[in-house]
Amino acid sequence: MKWWHEGTPQAKKALLAGTLGWMLDSFDVMLYALVLSSIMPDLGMSKETAGLLGSLTLVASAAGGVIFGVVADRFGRTRALMASVLIYSVFTAACGFANSVAQLAVFRIFLGIGMGGEWASGAALVSETWPAEHRGKALGFMQSGWAVGYGAAAIVTALVLPVWGWRGVFFVGILPALFTLWVRRNVEEPAIWRESRNAPAVGRGAFADIFRPPMRRLTIAVTVMNAFTLFAWWGFNLWLPSYLSAPAAQGGVGLSTTMMSGFVVAMQVGMWFGYVTFGFISDRVGRKKTYIGYLLSAAVLLFLYVTIRIPIVVLLLGPFVAFVATGYFSGFGAVTAEIYPTAIRASAQGFTYNIGRVASAAAPWVVGSLAQTHGFGTALSISSAAFLMAALTWIWIPETRGRELT
Repeated sequence: MKWWHEGTPQAKKALLAGTLGWMLDSFDVMLYALVLSSIMPDLGMSKETAGLLGSLTLVASAAGGVIFGVVADRFGRTRALMASVLIYSVFTAACGFANSVAQLAVFRIFLGIGMGGEWASGAALVSETWPAEHRGKALGFMQSGWAVGYGAAAIVTALVLPVWGWRGVFFVGILPALFTLWVRRNVEEPAIWRESRNAPAVGRGAFADIFRPPMRRLTIAVTVMNAFTLFAWWGFNLWLPSYLSAPAAQGGVGLSTTMMSGFVVAMQVGMWFGYVTFGFISDRVGRKKTYIGYLLSAAVLLFLYVTIRIPIVVLLLGPFVAFVATGYFSGFGAVTAEIYPTAIRASAQGFTYNIGRVASAAAPWVVGSLAQTHGFGTALSISSAAFLMAALTWIWIPETRGRELT
C-alpha cells in the first residue's frame, strides 16, 4: 500500500468519498434486481415489463450523468456528488411506496438521474486528486465500491425480504443520504478544478468542445465502447438474481432466495478483486492491453456460465466471471480523465459513460423479452457477444497510461 501513503490527506478523503458514494449507489440501484422476483407477482409485471423499467432507469441515469457532469464542471465536484446521492437515496425509499407499475417507473426514473450523476462527479474528484502513476489504482478502489454495495444489497435483501417484504428492502435505501453530511464537512474541491474556475473566461471549456476535433473521434469511440460494456453488464446483472432463482424448467438454476443471495455475494468478492486488480495492472502494462484482456476473458467465461445449471459449478465459476466481466470499469475513469482537459473533464466523463447507458438501456428489456420466450440461457448469452464487440472498439482508442492531467 505504498501508493496510498503517497497520496495527500485531501486525496485520501476524495477517494473515500468517491468510493463510498459509488458503493451506496450500487446498494440502492441493485436492490431492484434482488427483489424483482417478488415485485413482479405483487404488481402484476411480466418479465418484459420488468426489463422495461430497468431500461428506463438506465436512460434516466444517462440524463443524470450528462446533467451532473456539467454541474460538476461549473459548481464543483463535491456539490454535484452530494446532490446526486440525495436524489438516489430519496427515490430508492420512495420505490417502497409504489402501488402500481407506473408509480414504480416514475420513482426509478428519478433514482436513475441520481445514479448517473454520482459516477461523473466522483470519477472527476478522484482523477484530479491522485498523481498519474497511481490514478489507475485509486480509480480501481473507487470502482470496487460497487461490488461492496452490491454485496451489501444482497445481504440486506436476505435479511429484510423474508420479514418485511420488498417494500421494506427499498426503505433501507434512504440511509445513504446521511453520507452527504460527511462529504460536506470533510471533502474539498480539487486544486486543479479551482485553478480552472479562476482562469480567464476565454480559457474555459464548453460542453460542445467534446464534439470538436480532435476530441470528436475519441468521444465517439469511447462512448461506443462503453455502450457495449454496459449493455453486457446490465443485460447480465439485472437478471442474474432471477436467473439463479428461476426453476430449471424456465432455464434457471432453481436456488432459494437465501442461496441466491449467497451466490450473488460470492460473485461480489470476485468483482471487488477484479476492480482493484485492474487498477494495478493498467498502471503497470497500460490501459489498452488490460481492457482488451478483461473483455475477451469476460466473453468466454460468461458464455460458459449461462450454459451451466449445476449449482456447485455455478457457485465456483461466478467469482471468476464477475472478476473479468466487471473489473474493466475501473479503467474507464482513468482513460477519460487522461483524454480530456480539466475544463470539460466531468462533462466528457458524464457524457461518454452515461450516453453509453442510453444504448445499453435496451439490454434489460431485450434479455427479459428473450427470457420470456427462449429461457434465460439464450437471453443472457447476448452479453457475451457484447463483450466481444467492446474489445473491437479499442482499435480506435489510444493508450493513455502516464499522461499528466491538463
